[in-house]
Order: sequence, then C-alpha cells, then structure tokens
Amino acid sequence: MKQYFKLDEWRVIEEGFNPEENKVAESICSLGNGHMGQRANFEENYSGDSLQGSYMAGVYYPDKTRVGWWKNGYPEYFAKVLNSTNWIGIDIKVNGETLDLAKATVKNFTRILNMKEAYLERSFNAVLSNGNEVKVSSKRFLSAVYPEIGAIKYSITPVNFSGELTITPYLDGDVKNQDSNYDEKFWDEVQINASTDISSLVLKTKKLDFHICSAMKFDIVNGGVKINSAVTTDTKEKFVSNTVNVKAEQGKEVVIYKYASNVTSRNHAKEELATKASEVLTKAYNEGFDTLLAKQVEAWAEKWKESDIVIEGDVEAQQGIRFNIFQLNQTYTGEDERLNIGPKGFTGEKYGGSTYWDTEAYCIPFYLATADQKVARNLLIYRHKHLEKAKENARKLGFKKGALYPMVTMNGEECHNEWEITFEEIHRNGAIAYAIYNYVNYTGDKSYLGEYGLEVLAEISRFWKERVHYSPRKGKYVMHGVTGPNEYENNVNNNWYTNRIAVWTLEYTLEVIDYLKANEPERYKELEAKLQINAEETAKWRDITLNMFYPVDEELGIFLQQEGYMDKEQILVSELPEEDRPLNQKWSWDRILRSCFIKQADVLQGLFFLEHSYDDETIRRNFNFYEPRTVHESSLSPCVHSILASKLGMQDKAYEMYLRTSRLDLDNYNNDTEDGCHTTSMAGTWMSVVQGFGGMRVKEGKLHFNPFIPGHWNSFSFKVMFRGALLKVNVTKENVVITNESNVELTVAVNGKDHLVKGNEELIINN
Repeated sequence: MKQYFKLDEWRVIEEGFNPEENKVAESICSLGNGHMGQRANFEENYSGDSLQGSYMAGVYYPDKTRVGWWKNGYPEYFAKVLNSTNWIGIDIKVNGETLDLAKATVKNFTRILNMKEAYLERSFNAVLSNGNEVKVSSKRFLSAVYPEIGAIKYSITPVNFSGELTITPYLDGDVKNQDSNYDEKFWDEVQINASTDISSLVLKTKKLDFHICSAMKFDIVNGGVKINSAVTTDTKEKFVSNTVNVKAEQGKEVVIYKYASNVTSRNHAKEELATKASEVLTKAYNEGFDTLLAKQVEAWAEKWKESDIVIEGDVEAQQGIRFNIFQLNQTYTGEDERLNIGPKGFTGEKYGGSTYWDTEAYCIPFYLATADQKVARNLLIYRHKHLEKAKENARKLGFKKGALYPMVTMNGEECHNEWEITFEEIHRNGAIAYAIYNYVNYTGDKSYLGEYGLEVLAEISRFWKERVHYSPRKGKYVMHGVTGPNEYENNVNNNWYTNRIAVWTLEYTLEVIDYLKANEPERYKELEAKLQINAEETAKWRDITLNMFYPVDEELGIFLQQEGYMDKEQILVSELPEEDRPLNQKWSWDRILRSCFIKQADVLQGLFFLEHSYDDETIRRNFNFYEPRTVHESSLSPCVHSILASKLGMQDKAYEMYLRTSRLDLDNYNNDTEDGCHTTSMAGTWMSVVQGFGGMRVKEGKLHFNPFIPGHWNSFSFKVMFRGALLKVNVTKENVVITNESNVELTVAVNGKDHLVKGNEELIINN
C-alpha cells in the first residue's frame, strides 16, 4: 500500500511524472460513460510503458481458450472486452522532433481526474533534445449527454522559441489486446474515409462480426485565431490521419479541438455506421467544446445529487468513496439491458470485461438505492435472458436438469478457462438467487417473482438437487469437489458457504412457490406446467434443506470453511513477513493451497448474506476466527468485513476495512491497479458506508438504520431511494437527521424505534 496521489475531496491528483507509476495512473484516471471507456493514456506519442485502452460496451471477442491440459467441459473460448480504435491520438512534432515524454525532460507534470465534472486534465512542460521547450495542457471527457462522443482540448505553447509545430490528429485501429491468448489482433479493416473535414475508420471483429466506426473532426486555433492551413491526409492499414503545419510564436498558445464519435453495430445497422458517426460528430462539433463541457457538468451534477456520500473530517475517506461512486456511475447507466458490469469496467482488460457474480452480490444493492428501480431489474432480467444458456452450461458438465450460471460470461455461455473456477466455483448460482430475493425485499416488487424470478430459482434449485449427494455414513446430504469464495482453496468437500447458500436457495424457491400459489394462482399454474414442477421434486428439495451437512467446530463454536480446514497449520496473517505479501505474487500456488490463509470472505460471505438467520455472538465468533486468517487479496473482501465489523460494534476494524476497500486502487493495496480498477467491488465500498456505518437494512418492507460515526469524523451523509421516496441521512456525533427529498412519506426505524418522515420534511433524532 502506498499513497501516490494527492488527497483531495473531488479530484485525483498526480504531481510529477513517474514512468513507473504511469499504468497505475492510466487506470485510476480512466473515463467512461456507459457506452465506451478510455484509459488515461496520453494524446501525444508515448514510447514508454503504457496500456493503451479504448473500450466499447458489449463489444467482445471469443479468444480461443489456452490451457496446458484440455479437460472435458472446458469452454471453447475466453471472452475479452476489446481494445478498440485509439481515437484520442494527436501526434506533435516540434521543429521536426516528436514530442514524447519518455524521451523529453519533463517538468511541472500534473494529471488530474475531476470526479465532480467527469473530465481528465493534464499539464506539463517538456524540453526536447533539440532544446525546444513547450508548455502543454489538455482536457478531455466522454459525454454523458451524447454517449457516442468524446472531446479533447489540447494546447501547446512554445516557451523558448518560435518555429513549426506539426500537428497530426489520427484514428488508429491497428491495436491489440495485451491479454490476447495467441498475440493476435482481433480487428479487420472495412472502410477508411480520409478527408480534410471528417475522417473515419470502420472496423469489424474477426469473429462475431461486431462493427465499429470511429470518426474525427478538429479545429486548430493559433494565438486566438482559427487557422485554415493546408491539411494533408494519410492512410495505412486500419489508420487514418490529418496533418497541419503551424507557424507558432514564442509565448502564443496553439489549441487543437478534437471531436470523435464511436458508434457500433450493437446500436446501428452496419451499412449506416459511417453515416451515423458523421451525424453525431457534426452535431457535437457544431455545439463546440465549451458547450459540450457545460452539458457534461450539468449531467454529472444530477448524478451526484442522487448518489453522493459526504464525509466531513476525513479527506482520505472522502476521496476514496467518491472515487468508487464515480467509477460505478461512469461504467453502468442501466439504460441498456443487454449490458452488465465487468470487474474492471472500462479501465483495463483483465478478467475479460465479462459478467461475474460480483454484479449480483455487490452491485445490485448500490443500484437499488441510487438509481431508478428499473436499473436493478434490468440486471436481473439480463440473467433471465441467459437462462437457456445456463441450462446448456449444466448439460455440458453432465447434469440432466437445472441451470448452472457461468462464472464468466458475455452472452450467457461459460467462457472461463481455469478448471477450479469453471467447474467448481458453483456458489455463483446462489448469488444470483440471492439477488432476486434482495431486489424483491428492497423494492416490494413481488410481480417479478411470477414474471421472471421463479423460472430462474427453479432451475437453480434443480441444479443444487443434482449437485449434492446423500452420504449414508453421515446420514446427510453433502457436496464434494467445490471451490468456495476463498479461491485459495480448491476442490474441497462441504464448503460451508456453498452448502448453506444452496439450502437457502431451495428454501427461498419453495417460499416463492407458496407465495405464487396463494397470490397469483393462475400465473403459478402456467409456470407449473411450463417448468413441470411436481410434488415429488419439491419434496426432495425440502428434504435436502432439512438434512444438509454443515462442517462445524463445536469446541471453537464456528462453522468450518470446509471439512479438514482445522487440520491445516493455523497461522495468522499478523505472523506473515511483510516481504511475503501479497501471497499471490510471492508464493507458489501449491504453497497457497496448503496454507490456512483466506483470499476473501467465505464463511463470512454467508453470514453477511444471511445475517438474519444468526445471532450476533455466532457472527462474532466466526469473524474473530476468520478475519485474522484473511489476507484480503480479493477486492471483494474488505467491504464484507467492514459491514460485519460495523454490525458487531467493532468500529476500528470497520474503519480499517472501509479505508482498505475505498482506497484499494487509489493506494494500490494489492499491487495490481495497473491492470485496471476493481469496479464491481466499488459497490461494496458504498455498502460499507450505507449498510456498515449507516446500519441500513430492509426488514419486512421497512427501512432500518442503526448508525454510528467513526471517531475522527465530524459527520457523514448518504442518500437512498426507497419505494418512491428519496431520503438523505446525515449522521453526526449528536444526532441523526433524515431529510425526505420527495413527496412520499415513509416510516423508518432508527435504532429500533419507528419514525414517520413526511414528504419534504426533516426528522431529527438525538443520540
């Protein structure tokens, strides 16, 4: 862990150019708008270490699986979010020498991510080998108003000379993924249009036939005067550029305004892409940079109005939570039900950019409380649309019935290439079932159960029925050969969390059946016939729920992570030498698997989901045992521990884990931020404040708050949408103030006592 970026409530600030930290800064300062994303790469040429990345939502490639030993059931491919056309490029030559910060002497360098208004700015002075010094500043954003548009303002000022600047804006589609399994390039050229007005480039993927068109248009202003110098065009394979030579005077600023559109065949007919790209680009160009930026600022003000968390008295914590919320809001908008949330968002290529169980376990609560109800509903419908594929996935692994949702997917088909994950980490099915419960419990939208929910729940329950087997020696149902959330244990028997979430799913499915029978009998009859649910099947489900085996240690009073866990050498994380961390980068995999160390919440994941089923002392015993053995080398780990610690009154531990989850990427805790940010876990950071420090729960249709304030904070506040109401909750050392910013009155419980919060009124509860 190291604090590289300056602390600021609304900005992430890098001061001084450090090439060794460049890829980390590229990840941290990434921009996105739901339709596309862009790492914080330089506009000008840079020959140093960089991960060039421009990504389009929903555009991916099925890269052939690469493994040393093929096993039956392996997915044929690993889906990858594609590095797409580099649209930000502006090459600069100063009196014939290329501006390249890897070769120049760099002074006064800053790179700043403005989270409040969603733009990236950069400034520096560079002295080239020819002795010429230039001052450069740039500002760019991806429009939240026109999602297919990106805009750049790039200025360059000669400091100690007058001479010629050669300015070359370009579009470069000759790119490849850093994580390509076979080092191949995934794009073919379809069409190039080189023009002095609008230049464009149409590409298509070598598989799946995604088409993308990028178009650019620019202006150059020299000393405040727009110039009309002769523009030359150039093309080569998957590349188009324009070049202008400018006579620049010492001390006078030359400004390049570059506008780019990026449209895809996901949203437009392939034969119309070039036309559509030109249309949206022309509209943006006519509005101009300043107008586009003003609209950007206004749009993001609305986003922050609904989702901001304000912390008074701790800049480090404030910057951390806003960074997490910013990345979530710019990654997924909920407007396209075909999309989901990749673990790296638009910030990098690791994990392929596909859908994991992170969405259901961590992101659903964030969007339930900070966005329109339809956003979370769309995330659930996304899985319903993939139900047939999930059934196919189960068949591929030899199951006769049921659905196994993939660990990793783009289209519902499993595309992960590690056997212990693909075949064994089946607890993901439980997270999807739990998300349905979470949505209905929060929104009260029980119509979802008959419309979509039961179909998914029934097929997941069928999978669990077939995946367990009865052990005559134990007289119980057991589940062998699984990997729990702790991926530092593979192929274990009776992982407590997996067994428990399987039983909970069966219980909830039976509960939903009873509800539909009583409240929507006609719809249930339709579903009963469609799904062929029968009494023999449901009786078997019930029998499993009553007779599942759970490993426990009676002496310690804890649930065992899996059978045999206590046979391991029991060492605490505090006893590990610092040079051994992180384990996944310092130890062999064999050594990790033999150790007692835990990557992320496993037993505690189950207690987090199902806390209503366990008393505080049971949770406390398990927390006190497992947390000291947890290395938190998964981004999904600290938030769960923070929330449970808050529930247990362990305020210092709750704050420690909150700071770790909120600043995981900012401070590069696990030495992996250069690959991209951990976007999906950022929703867990939001939960650490709202469900942790705020103590928010929904019980029997009512919002409950049981808040506390970390000792050195002056106050904190957050907003939640709940069943038509928008509440602002402000917690200080003296009181809790709940402001209803809607017309919908609501009864809420604070510290166990009910209070009516009338529309557009304020409720003050003294501590």
